[in-house]
Amino acid sequence: MFVILLFLLVPVLLFLYGTRNFNYWKKKGIKHDKPYPFVGNSFKQMTFKVSITDFFVDIYKRYPNERFVGVYVAHKPTLLLRDPKDVQRVMVSDFHCFYPRGFKLHKHESDPMSNHLFSVDGDLWKLLRTRMTPAFTSGKLKAMFPLIVERAEKLQILAADSASKCEEVDVKELLARFTTDFIGACGFGIDMDALQDRNSIFRKLGDRIMNIKTIDILRMIAKTLMPSLMRHVAVVAPEVKDMTVHLVSSIMKERNYKPTDRNDFIDLLLEAKNKGKMIGESIEKKNSDGSPIIVEQEIDDLLIAAQVFVFFAAGFETSSSNMSYTLHQLAFNPEIQKKCHEEIDTVLQKYDGKLCYDAIKDMKYLKMCLNESMRIFPSLGILFRKSASKYTFPDSDLTIDENVTVMVVNQAMQMDEKYFDEPEKFIPERFSPANASNMQNHVFLPFGEGPRACIGERLGIMQTLAGLAAILSKFTVAPSKNSKRQLIGSPFTPMPQIVKGGVPLKLIARKKTN
Repeated sequence: MFVILLFLLVPVLLFLYGTRNFNYWKKKGIKHDKPYPFVGNSFKQMTFKVSITDFFVDIYKRYPNERFVGVYVAHKPTLLLRDPKDVQRVMVSDFHCFYPRGFKLHKHESDPMSNHLFSVDGDLWKLLRTRMTPAFTSGKLKAMFPLIVERAEKLQILAADSASKCEEVDVKELLARFTTDFIGACGFGIDMDALQDRNSIFRKLGDRIMNIKTIDILRMIAKTLMPSLMRHVAVVAPEVKDMTVHLVSSIMKERNYKPTDRNDFIDLLLEAKNKGKMIGESIEKKNSDGSPIIVEQEIDDLLIAAQVFVFFAAGFETSSSNMSYTLHQLAFNPEIQKKCHEEIDTVLQKYDGKLCYDAIKDMKYLKMCLNESMRIFPSLGILFRKSASKYTFPDSDLTIDENVTVMVVNQAMQMDEKYFDEPEKFIPERFSPANASNMQNHVFLPFGEGPRACIGERLGIMQTLAGLAAILSKFTVAPSKNSKRQLIGSPFTPMPQIVKGGVPLKLIARKKTN
């Protein structure tokens, strides 16, 4: 009898566990799709039928008249925002209520590579952000530019070889090797040789970070469905952690654990470590009088390795993606590409044919093309926040509890005809000074917004524009036989978006006439 009762009881308990939060949005009067046990609304996402970005874009589109949409990611209630005013509140004006991203579910030593600026929350995030911001000043960026020029010249040589053979080129892979080399030089003071050697250990590291294996898929599904049980399982693959820790340890040992005159990212972190504990005002805790308490944090070698990991991963991937997606658009819009050629030629002539920091700043139309490409297909098409406390949205009856994930589907907003006329068309002039001033605020968010906006935005844009100028000054890009007009995100890479099948194009050497 006991066995029979147990046999009957277990399915009931499992069902109750797998549906335990499914009345959340109904009680609050928020429209949502019907959830299913354990997977909620995210079956297609969890089974990798669609990318996570396309999953949320689809939900955004199916509720055009709603201010808020409820979603269940597995068992977790998630709120999707559709109003730019609410985006501004969450990202900027009420940031103190939404400072967490909510990626790092458990503070545990088994996952040290997740202790980086993008994933951590609360006081550790604030202390790291304060210490790392000086690495991205205008003066530092300008000092880095000669490193970009050296890699850009190698990029042109490699591209010329492909053009001379009339080969189809996956420009995403080509440009990932370019950005890997640059990040290695400006971040770590080493020559990664990814442009010359396709099998460079650093290119392999980058490829492993972004190409998800079956074990990674199983790990992510398990952590989503059973976060408490899987709290000791690391998000970052063990081999990626080992390679990163070994790289960082080797560089720091070579420098005797002291900053050098390289002024690169490793130097910044060593300088931060040698200053002693990070100390600052808490964003999480307050004294009895309401003032923030003072918190502190040691900087150890693993914390440094985690920052290096995200600097490397984000630095090479997002920039190479934005470059390749822009070239893709220009290949299918030859008249716009011609305007880019003319601007680049004119600007470079002004600077004696040399690619330099000031020349890049003068390429206004090229920057407009980059912005338009990021509007249509941003590297980060979704932005996460999590409520740090109960919060009532102004002018509504909606109050969400602490620890509810809030989603901004910026790719959907950037392709919404409510904010952009003919959103499917590639029209760089949307971002001309005259038109940009009339653009709806808090809608174009390729780098996020507010205190948690991408810290490396200016470095990424500088690197991206330089790479585009290097290619377009020497070549015309055109569709190849395997080019597809619409870019489709791979379902196997959660963030950032990576195009399924790469970005194949033809490079044709330009014949300039004086």
